[in-house]
Amino acid sequence: MKKTISIVSYALEEANYQKEQLMSLFGEGVEVRIYYPDRSSLAGGLDEDLVLVPSYEIFYDIKKHITKSAEVVIGSRTLSKYAFERVMALGNGTRAILVDENVPMSMQMISVIYQLGAKHVDIVPSGYDPYGELYMEEFDTIITMGRDHDFAGRGIKIVDIGYGLLDIGTIMDIAFKLELDHMIHKQNIVKSFKEIVSANTGLLEIIGRFNRFESQLDILLQVLDEGIVAVDSEGLVYSCNEAAEKIVGMKKGEMMRVDGISLMPEIPFYKALNDWKAVPERIVKIHGYDVVVAVDPIIHSNKLYGAVARIKKFSDAEKKQHRLRSQLISKGHKAKYGFYNIFGTSPKLMMCKDIARRMAKSSSSILITGESGTGKELFAQAIHNSSERRDYQFVAVNCGAFPENLLESELFGYEEGAFTGARKGGKIGLFELAHKGTLFLDEIGEMPINLQARLLRVLQERQVMRLGGDRVIDVDVRIIAATNKDLKRLASSGEFRQDLYFRINVLPLKTPSLRERKEDILPLTDYFKKEFKSSFELDEQSEEIFLEHSWDGNIRELKNYVEYLANLGKEIIHAEDLPFEPAGESIKRTDLRPQEMALLEGFEEEEAESIENYVFVLEMLKQARDEGRRSGRRSIYKEARERGLLLGEQEIRLMLIALEKYSFVHIKTGRGGTSITDVGVDILNELKKRYP
Repeated sequence: MKKTISIVSYALEEANYQKEQLMSLFGEGVEVRIYYPDRSSLAGGLDEDLVLVPSYEIFYDIKKHITKSAEVVIGSRTLSKYAFERVMALGNGTRAILVDENVPMSMQMISVIYQLGAKHVDIVPSGYDPYGELYMEEFDTIITMGRDHDFAGRGIKIVDIGYGLLDIGTIMDIAFKLELDHMIHKQNIVKSFKEIVSANTGLLEIIGRFNRFESQLDILLQVLDEGIVAVDSEGLVYSCNEAAEKIVGMKKGEMMRVDGISLMPEIPFYKALNDWKAVPERIVKIHGYDVVVAVDPIIHSNKLYGAVARIKKFSDAEKKQHRLRSQLISKGHKAKYGFYNIFGTSPKLMMCKDIARRMAKSSSSILITGESGTGKELFAQAIHNSSERRDYQFVAVNCGAFPENLLESELFGYEEGAFTGARKGGKIGLFELAHKGTLFLDEIGEMPINLQARLLRVLQERQVMRLGGDRVIDVDVRIIAATNKDLKRLASSGEFRQDLYFRINVLPLKTPSLRERKEDILPLTDYFKKEFKSSFELDEQSEEIFLEHSWDGNIRELKNYVEYLANLGKEIIHAEDLPFEPAGESIKRTDLRPQEMALLEGFEEEEAESIENYVFVLEMLKQARDEGRRSGRRSIYKEARERGLLLGEQEIRLMLIALEKYSFVHIKTGRGGTSITDVGVDILNELKKRYP
């Protein structure tokens, strides 16, 4: 009686190609049907003996249509030798994008290409969308899977590697589940071995059942990145590959025909042989290394033939996941700075660096507080680079720079179709991207209160769920948060969650202001002079003014002043050359950088008749920022009315929109209010000088 197989796929052309592959192998013993994964096609259900799907995503979408008696195989694909040769022919350093039906399927094919040795090409995954933007300027080549005609005329090199072939492992899985191994003709299976290149591990069940193919299997086992050790029903080792030799620390000759249960007691061969059940992945210690081990019994016709163990160093598995995460984005999230980049020798700074170095040895959460411009992110990067997480991602996000909904999707990611405009294939969140590394939450005091609750749960459970998703994802992330606000006061007033405050404030670190480390001012001035390739010198009076200046903007302000003085082109800087007067006297020159000055000039020209009202609005926002509270048009309107200013609420709204256009303020969605930016503070100071 014929066995029936259903292939459920969005890529019907590829499905037909795989149907031909199965028919050539199983001949008249099977009937293959193809379905498109939508409600109309699957309305009658899938009653075939076996359902073959190309990805877990499609399986989850259609599993309700699969009968309980049906076997399911999640297919693994590979390349033909011709296709792989086309990839290998690409030039060294080529930046390519591989377009497949969706991002997970593209990632699977990219992992096959990399495992096969094509490491000279940088490939980024993409789902199929012929009308979408593929950001061509970032890539040299588009690699297509049988759809090169959809991308013709785009002015970029196209390399078509044809439709994906079912891997040998998938073919054997199908044969095993349908009990069709006797129908795989020798000439056909040998032909398949010759035509495709395999990097899949789906060969486990065939060891001991296809003895006549032992030599071919031995060759294939050597190219797997996992270690494979096989024992017979008595527990005697009869096969292993080179990867297994490296992990267990023994040569194949030392293991063959030896009792594997006693030779490698860490591997649960006995349980698989005794229970006739697979032992799922677990972590064991072998020679001091954490090793991921899974054992599957080999059973056919109710007879036990032995068991096969898959072993891989845990660090290798994690690094592979890390590499795949890194490939999901075109830009790297790396920490560039170390403690050696934090310049200064003052006692307060040296104490802060010493505390930070000790904190780097821990994985507990850190809260860095300090004024704007004191180098909080610099410390965060240095801590990451001095920790055991240095080889993984340092992912930074400014919590005050995104609207609430966008920040949520950035942090936690989303599944395809989670909301209108969601990217096809979904998007990985920053928590997932930072797995095993560090997530830096800058300006955490600006995070909306609703989002704080979800962040707290992730920190407590060490699990994240994507927007629109139905599964939790384990994450191992070290949190470093930073703020220039008094979070303790905000927590007491209910403007910041108190439980989240205590969760992130495990290790508090306060960065000193420049006023607290005056002995570093002149050495820092010399340091920035070298950066701007200048050799000016400060006279005695100028040095005194520098040392007595308030430095409200800290290092950032000092660097701006040095850049200003470097552009004067003078060898000696006198007091009258400084962009500020001694402490207590009026400021006589602008503190603004050229780009800020250009913004101010454009603003003054457009809003000349209402400057005083704008100064009032900015002052209200600055006061709210200093006090760590929210502010919006209603609170500004109330204050204006109390002062007798003729400003309506609608007029204030339009003023805030105009200020945001110049980047002086940031208007948040919902009830988040409006906050003044660092540029806005500088502009306010300058306006107050010009319009006292």
